[in-house]
Amino acid sequence: MKTRIIGLLVLASLILAFALIATAPAAPNKGGVPAAAAASALPATPAATPAAERHPEIREALEALRRAKEHMEHAAHDFGGHRVEAIEATDRAMKQLELCLKFDKD
Repeated sequence: MKTRIIGLLVLASLILAFALIATAPAAPNKGGVPAAAAASALPATPAATPAAERHPEIREALEALRRAKEHMEHAAHDFGGHRVEAIEATDRAMKQLELCLKFDKD
């Protein structure tokens, strides 16, 4: 009986230790070199590196709004007219984000 209890305690301790290790944050980078640059052994050539997309957050927001609008358009309930207002507000938000991207190109 004692060996069974001790075995369970050892097993619980190991599980707890592994859980703590798995959830612990990584050690900070102390070399002053960004981790991405330190991990890369070969220098990047301009032809191999794609051009950074301008304003990826705005493009992601536009895609999220388009998906949300599609979900709202296919909703089974009208929610007392609030669904229509939400779709209209989504359209206005998408228009503003498109204007942001257009303004940046000019």
